[in-house]
Amino acid sequence: MPFLWKPYTSDVTNFIDELKAKKPTLEAEQRAGRALLWDKAIDRQAQAEWRDARVPQQPYVYQTKSK
Repeated sequence: MPFLWKPYTSDVTNFIDELKAKKPTLEAEQRAGRALLWDKAIDRQAQAEWRDARVPQQPYVYQTKSK
């Protein structure tokens, strides 16, 4: 191994590093977008009611129930 060996970085890593250098607010914008769509408070009461109101599906959906 040569003395002045440089560790390998992929093209994708280089692209992301350049993108972050050009736009320093990128990570904050990504976090804001995630908070907008995904980071929501869960209503446990509504979730429990939905789970209790669920009707189990029969094994073959298109077959009528025989008595």
